[in-house]
Parts: sequence; C-alpha cells; structure tokens
Amino acid sequence: MSIRIQPVNALKDNYIWIIINDSNGQAIIIDPGEAAPVINYLTEQSLEPIAIWITHRHYDHVDGVAELQETYPMIHVVAHSEHPVTADQTIKDGSTVNAWGRTAQVWGTEGHTEHHVSYILDVDGRAHCFCGDTLFSGGCGRILSGTAEMLYNSLSRLSELPDDALLYPAHEYTAANLRFGRTIEPENAAIQQALIDATEKTEQHIPTLPVTVAHEQAINVFLRTDEDSVIAGVEAKTQLPDTRPVTVFAALRALKDNF
Repeated sequence: MSIRIQPVNALKDNYIWIIINDSNGQAIIIDPGEAAPVINYLTEQSLEPIAIWITHRHYDHVDGVAELQETYPMIHVVAHSEHPVTADQTIKDGSTVNAWGRTAQVWGTEGHTEHHVSYILDVDGRAHCFCGDTLFSGGCGRILSGTAEMLYNSLSRLSELPDDALLYPAHEYTAANLRFGRTIEPENAAIQQALIDATEKTEQHIPTLPVTVAHEQAINVFLRTDEDSVIAGVEAKTQLPDTRPVTVFAALRALKDNF
C-alpha cells in the first residue's frame, strides 16, 4: 500500500490535508474549510474521497463538509459530538479511526478550543499527526474556548511523539511564528535558520509543512518553556509570578497575542 499526504490550499492560509492511497485511488480529507478546492483537486487527481476527519469546530475547518457530503453521498464523516457537522462516527480522546486497515489514534488536544482532537496515523512505522490548530510550526493556536493549562498539556503530549513523527498543522503561520520566537530567543541559531528557510519557501508559495517533532522542539518557543533562554526572554518582556513551564507558557501566549 502506497500512502502519500498532500496539502490543498484554502481560504487565506489554510491547508486541507489529503491522505491518498495510491493503491486504490481513495482519499481521506482533513478539515475541509471549503469544498471547491477539495472537489477540484479530487477531480484533477481522479481520487475517490472515502472519509473526512474533523479536528475542531471552527468554520475554516468545517464549512466545506456539507457540500462534500452532498457531492459524495458515501463519504464517512468523523468528528467529535460537539463539532458542528453531521457525523457518521463520533470520536473523543482514546477513540480509533480506520484508514485502509490501519488504525489512527484520536488524541484530545484541547486548549485552542474545547473538544479539539488530533489524529495520529502510523504509515510504515512513522507517525503522522494531523493537529489542526493546536500546534503550528514555531507556534500554537490562540486560546479561544480552552485554557492555557489545557493547551500547554496538549502541546506537551504532542511533543512526546517520536522525534521523527511528522506534524501537519492546518495553517501557514510558520514565518510569522518564528519572527515572534526570535524576539524571545534571539540567540537561538535554529530559529534564525528556520526563519530564513520559511521566508524563502513562503515567498515561493511552497508549504513549510509538515515538520518533525525534533524540529519543533528546537525552534518552537511554546515547546521550550522550561529552557532558561525562553524564561529569560519572557521575563525581559513581562513579569512572571513564577517560572513553572505552564506559567511561562501562558505569558508567552499573551505576548504572542499582542505581537
């Protein structure tokens, strides 16, 4: 079985990830915020969509679902019971989802929103994690209907995936996130190089994603809240009541909100 994963651009800066089984021409769609670009891609590639997996409730992740269900009546929609779609399978933390005989694990990754989930699919011994808006390269989601502690715990869980696990965030925010990270850790050479690379790719309309867990651990300040350099960078900008990682994380998120 030959599996590949392709991004489809949507809206302003969304990526709709398409998991493709080249052996049978079938596809699974992650977070279709709009239907037209997905339908166009599937038609151009002669692919049969068999499922939609939803990570969270926001419009730019679900608004294309109804049209795709109408266009492809046999499509199987997977979502949490609190996601605003008509689901064929409801999932939560600890659930599993089938993908051509392979099992994708469902992790609760709340914080950006309540009921946010991520899907971890093993392909030939390597984990592929579709993390929605929980983690971005160099950053993380805003806290909208969750809490800082929830999001910190979710990011900590994702960072425990194997170093070579690939992360598939749903937005192209990499360069902007790294510009913020550079203000926190100005001496971090990995951030500096990643920003150069991301800027070049963005200018050429090349996705900066996916990224490995090891890469994010080196360049994502939101995963580095126990590092002295990050603590110092935050303390230079705001007063911390203590230096516990979750406290540093909450302060970082507030700084990023106003960056």
